[in-house]
Amino acid sequence: MLAVENLSLHYGAAQALHKVSLTAKAGEVTCVLGRNGVGKTSLMRAIVGHRPISGGRIEFDGTDITGLPTFQRARQGVAYVPQGREIFPLLTVRENLETGFAPLPRAQKSIPGEIFDLFPVLKSMLHRRGGDLSGGQQQQLAIGRALVTRPKLLVLDEPTEGIQPSIIKDIGRAIIYLRERGDMAIVLVEQYFDFARALADRFIVLERGEVVEAGDKKALEGDDVRNRLVF
Repeated sequence: MLAVENLSLHYGAAQALHKVSLTAKAGEVTCVLGRNGVGKTSLMRAIVGHRPISGGRIEFDGTDITGLPTFQRARQGVAYVPQGREIFPLLTVRENLETGFAPLPRAQKSIPGEIFDLFPVLKSMLHRRGGDLSGGQQQQLAIGRALVTRPKLLVLDEPTEGIQPSIIKDIGRAIIYLRERGDMAIVLVEQYFDFARALADRFIVLERGEVVEAGDKKALEGDDVRNRLVF
């Protein structure tokens, strides 16, 4: 579904990513691990088109999307849940969800019922402003908004950051459901190692903008990867 090959990214003269490669397949979760400041969010922004890259290639669903703007990637099925959620605090929950209609054809401009199955609290708060929700509820709203776009690729940047344990479990169950549905690839940036280990089918570890370790979920069972990280 997604193939990132030798991706490099600069902020001015500073190089944030050095020839990073990863793959994500439908029905799987690919985790991106690493300490703070190693380039994880830069990689996510490059994948969804928020940052131009200085080298490498991004292929999605058999198409080279390296030069496509963000809105065209969204139309092709790329959805992003950014770190910090970035919901619209003055819009209602319903209005926040409806912003996901933007890349959809008219016939698909509806809120899928499965979003309320995954996050029932959103249904009970449809008329409340996004800014009135707790941090965990806002995270559920941000994921729900992404799912409204019917993505083929879901990019999640630290969805458990600052979230209470009960909602972390809800988010974990939602990711498992979406993976088992089999028609979506998921890329997950995560600092909570046990959460990542429970979900990952494959992973990469970044240090100073470079991939220093990569593998499948079996490699996460030992201590080698954990010892590289500070969580």
